[in-house]
Amino acid sequence: MQRQIEAIEQFVRTELAAEHSGHGFDHIQRVVNNARLIQQKELAADLTTIILAALLHDVIDEKIATDVEQARQKVKTKLTENGIQDGQQTAIFDIIDHMSFSKNLNQHQTLSLEGQIVQDADRLDAIGAIGIGRTFMYGGAHDGVAYDPEIQPRAELTKENYREPSTVINHFYEKLFKLAATMNTQAAREIAQARTDFMHQFVDQYLAEWTGQR
Repeated sequence: MQRQIEAIEQFVRTELAAEHSGHGFDHIQRVVNNARLIQQKELAADLTTIILAALLHDVIDEKIATDVEQARQKVKTKLTENGIQDGQQTAIFDIIDHMSFSKNLNQHQTLSLEGQIVQDADRLDAIGAIGIGRTFMYGGAHDGVAYDPEIQPRAELTKENYREPSTVINHFYEKLFKLAATMNTQAAREIAQARTDFMHQFVDQYLAEWTGQR
């Protein structure tokens, strides 16, 4: 199975080679590492399904793929070529199709244990020191504003307003500070709390410098 995983990894590396908005292959590597760490605490989960879903989770995302259905078929073909059986492919696509933050905005999606682990691993990479860097990268790649005191954070994110422009600092209040409470596993919750505390320190310092208090 290691050979198949390496082949899928190389496929993902190629597919995301031009992605520089915080969802590139470096993000994928960290999600895989996070998922491995969490799976060590959840030994009932299938590690191969977790790794393959973690590797592939952004390849068919609408943020990345210009043609989602074409990208989906390309992934399916690659999995089949590498001997991944239909049952495991179904499990992988079920995770990818239901794990994203946007897919869970208006209605909570039910995930397998493997899916819960991959979702936690992905959300962990959105917070903490790396999360801060990725947030500013995404804002810069999409012509975002770092901070504007006249633009207040939205009280609630919905599918309808999620892609509407806001500021990078608002993103912390609207989403990132809230992610720790959405973690599925105890291992992820513990990591998420420490990373969230760090983000609060960063935003407090950022706003203090902006207003000339420090």
